[in-house]
Amino acid sequence: MSLAFNEEQRSLKDTARDFANDNTPVEALRKLRDSQDEQGYSKEHWAQMVELGFGGVIFPEAYGGFDFGVKGLAGCMEEFGRTLTVSPLLSSVALSGSLILEAGNEAQKNQWLPAIAMGEKLVSVALEESSRHNPQGVALSAEKVADGYKLNGKKTLVMDGHVADLLLVVARTSEQAGEQDGISLFLVDPKAQGVEVQRTTLTDSRNYARVEFSDVIVAQDALLGEEGQGFAPLDKALDVARICLAAEMFGGIQEASERTVEYFKERKQFGVLIGTFQALQHRAAHMYTEVQVCKTILMDALNALESQDDNAPALISGAKAKISEVAELVSNEAVQLHGGIGVTDELDIGLFLKRARLSQILLGDERFHYDRYATLSGF
Repeated sequence: MSLAFNEEQRSLKDTARDFANDNTPVEALRKLRDSQDEQGYSKEHWAQMVELGFGGVIFPEAYGGFDFGVKGLAGCMEEFGRTLTVSPLLSSVALSGSLILEAGNEAQKNQWLPAIAMGEKLVSVALEESSRHNPQGVALSAEKVADGYKLNGKKTLVMDGHVADLLLVVARTSEQAGEQDGISLFLVDPKAQGVEVQRTTLTDSRNYARVEFSDVIVAQDALLGEEGQGFAPLDKALDVARICLAAEMFGGIQEASERTVEYFKERKQFGVLIGTFQALQHRAAHMYTEVQVCKTILMDALNALESQDDNAPALISGAKAKISEVAELVSNEAVQLHGGIGVTDELDIGLFLKRARLSQILLGDERFHYDRYATLSGF
């Protein structure tokens, strides 16, 4: 088992690093936030990312992709996490693209995957119905009617939902909320009658939306996959998005940790560099060792997913849980170790803390994933 990227993946990762450093540094996030940009991300930067091939990294060549795999995309997400890059890569490619790839028929794949890869269409998954991640807790109803299905219910935390050209709606066609059976997936036009989309702005400056469905009629061919059997492909797609999000978080905690160590080398107190204080050296060493543990766990999960090992879902949950835990540790330490300036908006380090807090709960927090890891591992 290799705990490193192969040559092609390294080259892709290097391209992502150069692009992020040159085009989407943390200052770009500040500009989007301070201008209250209606789009929530830079169309120009997204077009450049698509041109470089990031939109098609995980898709097979038959659907306009480059077939670099999830490991290749995760390497890119790590680099974008270092600069807090805002883009639809997680929502439209990693999650929505994976779901269409897992559940869609050939016509649906041919229609949507090339469009996603080329950045022509943005797609968002409407899953969550509360602030806590619960894929089995879907209650939004999809009632069978003569013309297809009628959807009623509400969704929250829909990533990039306010700019989506298509919503992948997770609904319940049978059984009760909390059960895996009875979950179905639907392709829904966000401009359809009865759909109301409201953008929500949270502290991490990532884009989310609340979506309400009131007697929304969709045709039979809007069904993605088999009726009542949507949980399995949804879970697989969520795992792709979870490990990509974990990789992005890993990039963020590396950057926050390294910036803090650099600060130790510059800041003087009582006439000496604070990096010479043994107590602070211990805290820096603790951060470093935890970051290295995260790297090993992340690569182990990516290797398992790439090899389609049976234990891949458990390892992905383990990685998301551990990296979320360390993201809290490192972001807290980074702010505290910068002293008073660490809590001001003037310093970038606070932006890493804000991104970490929302990323911790997105697609499942530590508790959700430690419980899932234990269940999947038979504990």
